[in-house]
Amino acid sequence: MGGSELQRRVERLLAPSLEAMGYEIVRVQLSGGRSPTLQVMAERLDQGPMTVDDCAAISRAASALLDVEDPVAGAYMLEISSPGIDRPLVRPKDFARFAGHEVKAETTHPIDGRRRFRGRLLGIDNGIVRLALDIGTAELPYEAIQKARLVLSDELLTAAAARGASKEG
Repeated sequence: MGGSELQRRVERLLAPSLEAMGYEIVRVQLSGGRSPTLQVMAERLDQGPMTVDDCAAISRAASALLDVEDPVAGAYMLEISSPGIDRPLVRPKDFARFAGHEVKAETTHPIDGRRRFRGRLLGIDNGIVRLALDIGTAELPYEAIQKARLVLSDELLTAAAARGASKEG
């Protein structure tokens, strides 16, 4: 789940400043043709809920750094977002943090005859993501996962509400 060299370069450029501000980059993605969008998805290091003010602060800092370094050729739109409740799972630590929740994953090539999986995330160990499926357990090499995200469920909503409440009090 590497991403392009440009995306890695932008992440390396922004990460130190954002971390100093109390945020962590989840994903950097460049999409679109003639008028591309550079999406920086970030979350709070304290795992509290992201606010509009958080996104605005990240946008100001990222814009200043990107204006100086100018890693993206031509004009583009900068979009700052938070992962949301049914968030994408991008980093190995995401697969560890959200163990126990339902996940949809798609691989770059067939594993056991299929590319799409849905099941309860058991975690990650030595680069292998394990999912409990209806028909047993799937073991997916982290590097073979093209995309993965949490499935919106009552259980996930309850866990998100509990995290939000624990940050406020």
